[in-house]
Amino acid sequence: MLTSLSIRDIVLIEKLDLALSDGLTVLTGETGAGKSILLDAVSLALGGRGDGGLVRHGAPRGQVTLSFDLAADHPAHAALAEADLPDEGELILRRVQMADGRTRASINDQPVNVQTLRRISASLIELHGQHADRALVDPATHRAVLDAFAGLNADVVALGGLWRAWRSAHNTARSERRRLEEAAREADFIRHAVEELTALGPEEGEEENLAIRRTAMMHAEKIAGDLSEALDAVGGGSSPIPNLSAAVRRLERRAGDEGQNLIRPAVEAIDQALDALESARAHLEAALDEAAFEPAELERIEERLFALRAAGRKYAVPVDDLPKVTARFCEQLEQLDQSESLLAKLDKAAADAEAAYHAAAAHLSQARRSAAAALDKAVALELGPLKLGNATFITQVTTDPQTAGAEGCDMVEFWVQTNPGSRPGPMMKVASGGELSRFLLALKVVLADKGSAPTLIFDEIDTGVGGAVADAIGQRLARLSHTVQVLCVTHAPQVAARARHHLLIAKESSGTQSTGAAENVTVDDPGAPRTVTRVAPLSPEHRREEIARMLAGATVTDEARAAAERLLNAEH
Repeated sequence: MLTSLSIRDIVLIEKLDLALSDGLTVLTGETGAGKSILLDAVSLALGGRGDGGLVRHGAPRGQVTLSFDLAADHPAHAALAEADLPDEGELILRRVQMADGRTRASINDQPVNVQTLRRISASLIELHGQHADRALVDPATHRAVLDAFAGLNADVVALGGLWRAWRSAHNTARSERRRLEEAAREADFIRHAVEELTALGPEEGEEENLAIRRTAMMHAEKIAGDLSEALDAVGGGSSPIPNLSAAVRRLERRAGDEGQNLIRPAVEAIDQALDALESARAHLEAALDEAAFEPAELERIEERLFALRAAGRKYAVPVDDLPKVTARFCEQLEQLDQSESLLAKLDKAAADAEAAYHAAAAHLSQARRSAAAALDKAVALELGPLKLGNATFITQVTTDPQTAGAEGCDMVEFWVQTNPGSRPGPMMKVASGGELSRFLLALKVVLADKGSAPTLIFDEIDTGVGGAVADAIGQRLARLSHTVQVLCVTHAPQVAARARHHLLIAKESSGTQSTGAAENVTVDDPGAPRTVTRVAPLSPEHRREEIARMLAGATVTDEARAAAERLLNAEH
């Protein structure tokens, strides 16, 4: 709940520190005493539109601070965590209004933008009445209000999961379809590439091997003649091998026992020479065999190199990467052939997810329609005592699958028909100011235990009514205050008499005696005569006097005091 309100330099208020309690608190005072200033200040602190004109004349800036004591399960804790703001028990909202029109906002002394301030404050306070830009008059909130009344929040969360699953499946199928369409446009090229590269059959390292063979074959012809001449000299007609062999045989035949020592060294030397020549002949023959080639083979190698290099240029890759390119194109072709089947599966998954969503959305729509009828009936029971017995409250539920979203396909708006035979329409457009306040009060009474903000502020909700109707309003405000904190600016003594706490707001010239138990003083332009605005919690005696004034007007009579006493002592 709201535990304190602090205002500095706002309009006529120089300084105000106000402690607040639970239950029903009323604020009373004569017209022009400054009640609207308090509500304008609260609206500013909650993220309302700033205006340099709110700053007290002569001051460079104004400031409003609201302090809250929140339950452990209040949604504001999650909102603070999401915004990465400190959460240390007490929640403090502060708004600074500069005289030049600029504003600054903070939550728990951490700077925030106005959007964050509004988002978090929306769950803290609801303003009803003259501040009709907030709370239930905004049609954007009506669907959530109906869901809270019907206990459908878990269904909405589940539907949101189905919505996200459907959108995810739809997006996956759409992406695959786009990929398939792009691949299909290249299908002919991919198939041609696969056929061409498969026929070519490139192998890793093939280009280098072919180039080495080609170079060797081109040099072979140049050295073949020299090899032939050398082979002829070693093992051909001019070879010394026959003569050396004959010489060795003659020496071996002529040598006797006594000549062995003389001949052996020469024979061994000639044998070694013959062995060396034989080895040279073998190497030369091998070299000739290696150098030997067919011109057709060289032509085939050159054609192969040309084809590989042409393919490398065509597909913009090194020749050694052609096997990888071939594998990639084969994979793409295989995927292309499989894509139709995959796309069909993805389309089915998206269709199934869509069907599941719409089935759940239809069930939720039906639940909302049933809840709308129950809400209309519950509100109707509250309208008679509020002098709206001839009026009708209508929860309009419009379902349009084209507007499907995470919260369903329904648009919910509160309509009213103020008189039989008149045309019903949106509550904000059809109801007058006083009627609107009473419609909202009836709604809040019905919704009191359905996720309401912990603090409700009603601004002159009793305007234009009196007697039994004012008493009915007081009864409902008191009932509301059993579950939430209620603050009400009122001119009705019947409402004021039902309050647990009573604050008097008065604007008086300097020197006027106060009648309250305590006061907060504010002063306007120091250049003008001093004016004091007083906010005083009233003692029981002073409270009776204020209610008597509200009953009698300027002159308080004994009869008015007696009537005030009866109101205060009535069974509430």
